Amino acid sequence: MGRALSEVARLSLWHASAEEDWAPRPPLPGDRDTDVAVVGAGLTGLWTVHYLAEADPTLRVTVVESQVAGYGASGRNGGWCSALFPASPDSLARDHGRDAALAQHRAMRSTVDEVLRATAAEGIDARAAKGGTVVLARNPAQLARARAEVDHARTWGRPETELALLDADAARARLDAAGTVGATYTPDCAALHPVRLVRGLARAVERRGVTIHEGTTALAVEPGRVRTDHGTLRADVVVRATEAWTPRLPGLRRALAPVYSLVIATEPLPEATWERIGLRERETFSDHRHLIVYGQRTAEGRMVFGGRGAPYHLGSRVHPAHDRDPRVFARLLATLHEMFPVLRGVRVEHAWGGPLGIPRDWCASVGLDRRTGLAHAGGYVGDGLSTTNLAGRTLRDLVLGRDTELTRLPWVGHASPRWEPEPLRWLGINAGLRATVLADAEERLTGRPSLVARAVAPLLG
Repeated sequence: MGRALSEVARLSLWHASAEEDWAPRPPLPGDRDTDVAVVGAGLTGLWTVHYLAEADPTLRVTVVESQVAGYGASGRNGGWCSALFPASPDSLARDHGRDAALAQHRAMRSTVDEVLRATAAEGIDARAAKGGTVVLARNPAQLARARAEVDHARTWGRPETELALLDADAARARLDAAGTVGATYTPDCAALHPVRLVRGLARAVERRGVTIHEGTTALAVEPGRVRTDHGTLRADVVVRATEAWTPRLPGLRRALAPVYSLVIATEPLPEATWERIGLRERETFSDHRHLIVYGQRTAEGRMVFGGRGAPYHLGSRVHPAHDRDPRVFARLLATLHEMFPVLRGVRVEHAWGGPLGIPRDWCASVGLDRRTGLAHAGGYVGDGLSTTNLAGRTLRDLVLGRDTELTRLPWVGHASPRWEPEPLRWLGINAGLRATVLADAEERLTGRPSLVARAVAPLLG
């Protein structure tokens, strides 16, 4: 048991610093009945049961989790609670109209504040700071992309207070990275400690009468029941909140592609170093390259820096061995040093990773089939710290049969196409990954927007 607990603590910086003993809750004690069964004790499942228990304390609500609450992406991310939604407003508008796309954007913006409100109301110290996000431009091609993004936002009626274009001086005042020539800035993001959030939320829902069974693996999610390795949990409504682990369930192999994102964290940095770097308001940050990177300044003064770049594994395989890739960690560290030379020689104390769920059309979804009682939410493409909360409130309204602004949002009931069978899936995803790397190299050499990126954009959402 001691070894198992220590392995959880080593999953990430967030797990190691959560001040948890990681003793698992008891598994499902055989066949049981409940009103609402939730598979997965990450943020999707826990926000759902939080809002359900708050709205109707008489409901019997039960959660089953194969590991422990916060084991998956909810506890291993970069700590961004943002208003980002993976599908563009243009794609939402094509299918649902401009007003629906704008409603989705407004809902995402308000969700950032709702996460902070609900967290504070439950007495959860997630060490959050709403400093917004600065996305740097560090070459002419990136600056052109930043300008185009802001111009496009204006066509959607988004003012400068939502998304601003910063010149070089204003950008460096927020974050002084090497080669910065400009940036975009939005106030709609909070940096936080994700494991403190998810673990605090688990305790909060238990105080409201929700039962969580850990160490209980769902073998199948079916109408009216969840079959597990510890018995069958029968329920009127079954909510699947399994994100990157979804392909393990029967019939869902091609529903989502689990793609890994890896992260490193430095030792706590002295204030003099932070004076040179910036992030005085604990802004989250990225830049306008094609291969995604992301970072934040933690409450205790560490630099957390992550990004994509790890390969997709054949057959949508998820395994602990994939959580750490020394080659990707080395590339992340090299990128961090290139952006912030002042950090050369600083010790990296934590390195971790985990899978996130990507639907074929890059559009997250939430829904409830009233005929079968099966509900789901997921496909966040890495934007889940906020979107899980919106999903939880939406599932509450769907389960309770409410017709609300949330249940009319365009992602409700959306059905993404299935991914291609293997090996086409493996070839396509990894080719797309290599194309983004090539596109960034092309732009560094030419200073012009990448032709490679333009060619593969339709394939990458």
